[in-house]
Amino acid sequence: MVAIDGSEHSLKAAQYALDLAKSFNARLFAITVTSVPESYHLKQEDVLEESSEMDDSKAWLEEFSRTAKTGNTELETELINSHRPVDYVILEYAEEKNIDLIVVGTRGRSGFKKLLLGSVASSVVSYAHCPVMVVK
Repeated sequence: MVAIDGSEHSLKAAQYALDLAKSFNARLFAITVTSVPESYHLKQEDVLEESSEMDDSKAWLEEFSRTAKTGNTELETELINSHRPVDYVILEYAEEKNIDLIVVGTRGRSGFKKLLLGSVASSVVSYAHCPVMVVK
């Protein structure tokens, strides 16, 4: 399984996961998690912002799906909106699908350059039920 957030690191992780899946003739799960605050109240500007973020997420997954098809890799994609923290959603999804390996990028879209490992990746590494591969 690979988590994609559109960042350079997640896209590199996605390509690496795709190469692994192809090498082992394995099915690959790709997810994108959009975090929506619980206190979120829909206003016109919120709808537009969410729509833009959803469009970006769909575009990442569609592009990744096209790439997987050219390599004849079995791919299942899912776009998840959640009030819960992104790392929690990734971990829960991995357990529900009985994932054998989670592939994540070192940092996501938050872009704290000083951090060696982003908070989501760090949490996934710490709490996953299965091995986690972190791609630089």
